Amino acid sequence: MSLSTKLMVSLAAQQDSALDLATASMPLQLDRTIRLSSGTGAGQADKVWADTRTLAASAAEDLDLAGVLTDAFGATITFARVKGLIVFASAANTNNVVLGNTTNGVIGWFGAATHTISVRPGGLLVLAAPDATAYAITAGTADLLHVANSSSGTSVSYDIAIIGASA
Repeated sequence: MSLSTKLMVSLAAQQDSALDLATASMPLQLDRTIRLSSGTGAGQADKVWADTRTLAASAAEDLDLAGVLTDAFGATITFARVKGLIVFASAANTNNVVLGNTTNGVIGWFGAATHTISVRPGGLLVLAAPDATAYAITAGTADLLHVANSSSGTSVSYDIAIIGASA
């Protein structure tokens, strides 16, 4: 089975300022694309997993990236490296979606096992590491992606996609 991946980020902004005799304007256009061909080396990925998930008020879950998740074809996925992570918190959420801080958790992009990243309602987190090393996953000791609802009272929904390599 082969995998072809294209991760794109686009930003378009326009800043204007009224001056005495004219209006100054600064347009900004930033488009970046990372392409990953099929494989496990630099610039390659061979695994992808995506889902829309909901956590009850104050609930949390551990997504096991080494041997528990299944792909769209029902095959069990074992990530050895994460090349891309996208998390979108529903704009309808009241609470944040919080990633990180668990025993046997993925440390890669967090810096330390106890660190977290909050994705606010309507917010988007995008991480990409297309190199051969990427973000390492170690089965049994550093393979859990902890996802939590930041508070009580309401549930949170989020979309998640993980692109990676099996070696």
